Amino acid sequence: MRKRSRTAMIPRGMHSSRRGPRRQRILLCLVVLLVIPAVAQAGQRLNAKNSAVIFGTVWGPDDRPVYGVTVKIRRARDKKARWEVHSNRLGEFEQLVPAGKETYVLWADTRGGKTPEGRHLRPGQLVTVEVEDKERVNTGVHLK
Repeated sequence: MRKRSRTAMIPRGMHSSRRGPRRQRILLCLVVLLVIPAVAQAGQRLNAKNSAVIFGTVWGPDDRPVYGVTVKIRRARDKKARWEVHSNRLGEFEQLVPAGKETYVLWADTRGGKTPEGRHLRPGQLVTVEVEDKERVNTGVHLK
């Protein structure tokens, strides 16, 4: 009696070819080579040594600090907000930004915010902040 080959017992299309795993390894290597440099570049996190700080206070229409207001921050050349912070119980907020000469624009997002008297808060004007290097910049955002 003659022995049957292993491939004869497996239905057509079900057996694995030798090229499949090799292609998968090549694709995996390509993905790794393309992704790792991008992740390493994006992985440079901001810390106290390589960043500046934008520190500010949100002031209400009655010139008192306002708690829980969302402050959005973007570079002047950008269109969308890159950072979003909330004012604390003292009305203060802070955000680390990359060190170096840059202009930033800040504004308050007051959707759903109300004064203690029940009036809706209205956003004030845009605030422009100049950062020169690794420094702390103090500012204020006034609501109407």
